[in-house]
Amino acid sequence: MSSHERARGPREAPVDAARRAAYDVLHEVGSADAYANLALSQIQRSHELSVRDAGFCTEVVNGTLRYRGLLDAVIAEASGRPTDKLDPRVLDVLRMGTYQLLLMDTDAYAAVDTSVNLVRSVAGEAPAGLVNAVLRKVSTRTDQQWLKKLSAQQPGSDEQLALEFSHPTWIVSALRDALGPKRADQLPALLAANNQPPSVTLAARPGLSTADDLLAAGASPGRWSPYAAVAPRGPVGSFPPVRDRRAGVQDEGSQLVTAALAHAEVEGADTTWVDLCAGPGGKVALLSALGALRGASTVGVELHPHRAELIVNSVSRVPGFAGVVVGDSRQPPIRPGVDRVLLDVPCTGLGVVRRRPELRWRRTPSDVPALKKLQTQLLTAALDLVRPGGVVAYVTCSPHIAETELVVSSVVRRRDDVVVEDSRGLFPGVTDLGDGPNVRLWPHLHGTDGMFFSLMRRR
Repeated sequence: MSSHERARGPREAPVDAARRAAYDVLHEVGSADAYANLALSQIQRSHELSVRDAGFCTEVVNGTLRYRGLLDAVIAEASGRPTDKLDPRVLDVLRMGTYQLLLMDTDAYAAVDTSVNLVRSVAGEAPAGLVNAVLRKVSTRTDQQWLKKLSAQQPGSDEQLALEFSHPTWIVSALRDALGPKRADQLPALLAANNQPPSVTLAARPGLSTADDLLAAGASPGRWSPYAAVAPRGPVGSFPPVRDRRAGVQDEGSQLVTAALAHAEVEGADTTWVDLCAGPGGKVALLSALGALRGASTVGVELHPHRAELIVNSVSRVPGFAGVVVGDSRQPPIRPGVDRVLLDVPCTGLGVVRRRPELRWRRTPSDVPALKKLQTQLLTAALDLVRPGGVVAYVTCSPHIAETELVVSSVVRRRDDVVVEDSRGLFPGVTDLGDGPNVRLWPHLHGTDGMFFSLMRRR
């Protein structure tokens, strides 16, 4: 039995470090809107967890965030009260305990006992009885039995799928729309894929390393990108090619859309490439390296000075990288007439909820209109920046229709100097790319983040 599952006395028992660290992360995410991955890394270091306890903590944090919708429904039923009426500290402990009981192999006694000890340490003695009673009631059913008890909607409806796969209903509806009628039957598979923790994928940086170099250092092969490899287990920052900045962490979908822009045909001079939304730096690194193979220089644009400095520190060794300009990409501080522009716009991030599970609960439908306005302004600026004959790649890590096709169509129909080209040929070897002209990558089909890619050419 591991240290975080050992039964102890009811009052004098210390709280094990793994569960306390997990609680601290969830508290930061809930109360301070922290990014779960950053808070997890910082708090695990502060608790000095063993490798085994760090793995347990990571599982509890990400699983509790991922399945929050289902957990809250079970807690509300078992407690007889809405979750928004519970002390947030108590609710976090109940979520952790319920996740362990229903979706992990944790012994029921250990899950209940350690949760009671934990709530005493963070909220005092008063709620200990409540936590004990609720979790004991939770433990009387399996996750499937609870799901059957709680299901009141028509099978296959957005509401039922939202409960079963623990997504907000509005996101389920948005993903159904994005899949379209031909792929509507794939919606359960997509939602299930969003609940599978992704591998850590690396991108070799041409001129500094190759995918074969990453494999020789202990990585595993990627699936689609010629630059991709899957990182070995352990801290990725200590993996030699990443530590030496010859490779970086980058999802294969991001690699594919970057390479697609680099491989698009351009007539005439092809020496000046721009990444208009360069943070956090993965795409500008790969784009710079690919541009250098053809004698091109790549400049990044970043709104925030501290992020620009982080990009430079990370990417400075990459061939072809010409630096980062700090400025607002809606009015880019770069002279018009460039040859290629990569525009990976800020978005809801609904395509990366498997990697950032807290996003599904943090985003709301009201976020979409403001983001769409910003995306439209950025795309207009990108098209003004590129020369006639040059190309712009519009990219999002959201499949939402309002952030993808609707942005592209709203901008293009107001211009007579832009054409949308069929992008599918820029993704050689990648299957299930749809009917074109734009390309969507999906977690359940491609194993990548959910990505949208549209290639536009100035005429």
